[in-house]
Amino acid sequence: SDSLHIAVLASTLCLLIYWLIRDRQRIRNLSGKHVFITGCDTGLGNSLAKWFDKRGFCVIAACATEKGGQELQSCSSPSLKTVNLNLADSNSIDRAVLFVTKETAGKGLFGLVSDAEGTAPIAPTDWLSIEDFHSVLDASLLGLIEITLKLLPLLKKAEGRVVNLIHAKGLTAFAGGGYSLSKWGMEAFSDTLRIEMQHFGVKVSIVEHGFFKAAADSDVIKGNLVRLWNGLTPEIRNSYGEKYFVEYIKAQRSLVKRLCDSDTSNVIKCMEHALTSKYPRTRYGAGWDAKFFGLLLSYAPSCLSDMLLRIIFPAPAAGRRSVPGVVINI
Repeated sequence: SDSLHIAVLASTLCLLIYWLIRDRQRIRNLSGKHVFITGCDTGLGNSLAKWFDKRGFCVIAACATEKGGQELQSCSSPSLKTVNLNLADSNSIDRAVLFVTKETAGKGLFGLVSDAEGTAPIAPTDWLSIEDFHSVLDASLLGLIEITLKLLPLLKKAEGRVVNLIHAKGLTAFAGGGYSLSKWGMEAFSDTLRIEMQHFGVKVSIVEHGFFKAAADSDVIKGNLVRLWNGLTPEIRNSYGEKYFVEYIKAQRSLVKRLCDSDTSNVIKCMEHALTSKYPRTRYGAGWDAKFFGLLLSYAPSCLSDMLLRIIFPAPAAGRRSVPGVVINI
């Protein structure tokens, strides 16, 4: 009846207002809180390290190279510290954890921000070897899991938070290789960690982002494809054909060009909320392509996403579909 409808509407409105008020509450006095960020040589990790340094956090930035660390320190405050980190090397991870332990000086670690994009080969699955999968998964999945496990005691001590920066490919896979596998794995790891760590006051969030020019390089993608193509056996190469190879590179370039956004402010806003909010969200979506290709297509019937990929990417010469794919302007 009318009274029931009014009651439901009023309850929904009250819940919305309560959520908005709760979502806007922030932590005060950020100075002195330590945040450890991985992947800070370039890209999103580098931008995040600079941003949180300006916000007053004691940032510990992990860089893969000494040059990357020096360049970051040269444009940051003296409170920002850098440490070399190779996520595929357990000894390097141990040294980084020891460095963080000394820097926090018994206070614990307030924030762990994990970002490991790398330059993973993205190509048809039968172009790849198991080493191509290891080159991605050892760092972008297993390495991130290992350093998270070893920093958990410091996070529990500070009742801190873990924020995992994950590409929206963690929701929908578009091509073969270990890249999507690593993102799917981090999604699952983050979910289980969030449920288990809530008993210790540690909050875990996922920031799902789309393509950004700071993190995507079409020349690197092309270089990986050329390397893989040249290493194929004649049988596999003939089954795809030279035309497929050319069209596949065009399709990848088109996707990167059309989907890449030069503005990373959406990611930074999400990361800032995840670290400074009293009640951080479980998931954040940063970028229109993350919300469309990641969220929408992940819930859409598989036949729709399969059809979209058949339109975008070409068909092999020996495939059952004789009509080549079309490089569309998205």
